[in-house]
Amino acid sequence: MTVPYQNVQEIEAVVAGFEACTTPKDGFTHLSHLTVATFYLHTSTPELAFEKMRVGLFRFLDHHAVDRSKYNERVTRAWLQQIQNVIEQSDSASSLVSLTNIVLERLGTFRLTSNKDYE
Repeated sequence: MTVPYQNVQEIEAVVAGFEACTTPKDGFTHLSHLTVATFYLHTSTPELAFEKMRVGLFRFLDHHAVDRSKYNERVTRAWLQQIQNVIEQSDSASSLVSLTNIVLERLGTFRLTSNKDYE
């Protein structure tokens, strides 16, 4: 797999595009979700990361005129937990770039498929 990120600025650009809603609706991919969530978990507590993700997703949906029913709190929490698990299994001295690339490698093609994934 090609290393998606070479530096922190690339990650920050994805986060900034999400937060400012300058990323097109179709441009906010699964990998973008993982990138933003990893950034939030790396820079804050899990609960604050969840809150930032929730608020950001609602803002993004509203900006792009997407029905809020597309958002699922249990799925958001489950993804954050999956990402947190990867972070905890990684070297504690890993940089944000390294952690984000590891998360994308491990979870980039993973899909939550059953209710047990949401618990």
